Amino acid sequence: MTDRFRFLRSLRRQLLAASLLILSGLLILIGILQYVLMRNVIYSNRAEVMEAQLRSLPIEFLLNNPGWPGGGRHQGGDRWPLLLDARTTIAIYSPAGSFRDLQEETLSTAAAPRMSDSEYKRLLMLPPRKLSGTYQLMPAGDGSEHIVVFMNYGRPGDTRMLLQMSTETGPLREIILRQLLVFGGLSAAALLAGLFLYLPALRRTLIPLSNMGKTAQVIDAGNLNVRFPDGQGQLEIDRLARSFNGMLERLEHSFEAEREAKEQMRRFAADASHELRTPLTSIYGFLEVLLRGAADNREQLYSALQSMHGEAKRINQLVEDLLLLARMDSAPQMQTRELLLDGLIRDMQPQLQVLAGSRTVLTDISSGIRCHADPDRIRQVLLNLFHNAVQHTDAGTGIIQISLHARGETAELAVKDNGPGIAAGHLPHIFERFYRSDASRTRKYGGSGLGLSIAKSIAQAHGGAVTVSSTLGEGSVFTLTLPRLPDSLRGGS
Repeated sequence: MTDRFRFLRSLRRQLLAASLLILSGLLILIGILQYVLMRNVIYSNRAEVMEAQLRSLPIEFLLNNPGWPGGGRHQGGDRWPLLLDARTTIAIYSPAGSFRDLQEETLSTAAAPRMSDSEYKRLLMLPPRKLSGTYQLMPAGDGSEHIVVFMNYGRPGDTRMLLQMSTETGPLREIILRQLLVFGGLSAAALLAGLFLYLPALRRTLIPLSNMGKTAQVIDAGNLNVRFPDGQGQLEIDRLARSFNGMLERLEHSFEAEREAKEQMRRFAADASHELRTPLTSIYGFLEVLLRGAADNREQLYSALQSMHGEAKRINQLVEDLLLLARMDSAPQMQTRELLLDGLIRDMQPQLQVLAGSRTVLTDISSGIRCHADPDRIRQVLLNLFHNAVQHTDAGTGIIQISLHARGETAELAVKDNGPGIAAGHLPHIFERFYRSDASRTRKYGGSGLGLSIAKSIAQAHGGAVTVSSTLGEGSVFTLTLPRLPDSLRGGS
């Protein structure tokens, strides 16, 4: 048996034990309350019956009783027996302190219980209505418990006597105990029935939790796309499943981002090493040539130094580009100000024409387009996009068009060429670092594969973007999009 099933079995036992314990406690509490309430009701009802019997005593019984003042002499002193329950007794207490148990007259099998004289005298002092509806529990001489009622009785003008009627509580307790035994039996049967009915219901209730356990077993770091079932019909478990699914989704994204970052770092290290190795190998080769005697030949020495100087410039540019990308990735520092984009492009036209060489450069620039930007960085983006167009167009027939227009709340600066275009398979990777759709061509012109990546990072730091569209055989269009200042915020140039 697996740990999961042992856990579920233990949880089922705990729930079952807790439920039965609570139910048992409730039944015991109900039994105690039932005993107290039933005892009070039965004792009160018995007291009412006894009080009614006292009120219904015939006057002849009292007058012919020696315990009554003047009793025993009426009609020749004949006694009138009174038939009551065998355990019921009647007694008379006089203010003079005499207590007479009428056990013989009532044919009772039990002796009447007696209190102290002080208690009887206190009861004699109470008005009759104070004694009505009350009872007391008193022990008899034989140790049995009696329920006792009192009645203040007498003729007007005569001395009032205290009548006491009592009966043993044993039969009443037997009735209560029988009722409690019946309740206990029914409670035990209810607990047993609940046990057999609750187990299947509890098993069905824990099925969703078991399903979550099965799902958790198949989830690991390489399989985070599995989700817990969140529609099993139990609100709390479904809510827990949705919480776990949200956590798994965040973990999956985190793992994917980490894998992607590691892969990018691996590619970046490999590409950077490759880019640095090529010029270093070239410099190393020229140095070997010079060490073998070429340094004595002025023409060969000059040629080698020129080549090494070019390779050193290439290494320096590559290192600067890498440092720029590192700064852009961490915390880009931009010296932004209000910038007139058409003025910046016109200022750069002589430099762009030199880069273009014999290629044709066309412009379509709208005036008055402003934005908050770092002028040096925007120049760098334009130079990178323009240099990329120069690399991919023919020196004699190449045409490069620069356009600037407002599109709603953005400014669009596009660089279009009539080069061979970019295949659809290369477009998703064109802005990746060190990526080249034509490695031999870009390396020929000194490109490192970082220009477009730098342009993208600078654009994102300004809240914009760089996009590309291309058709094979027709050329490519690279578009820089920047947030544009509204007309109401434009200042004078």
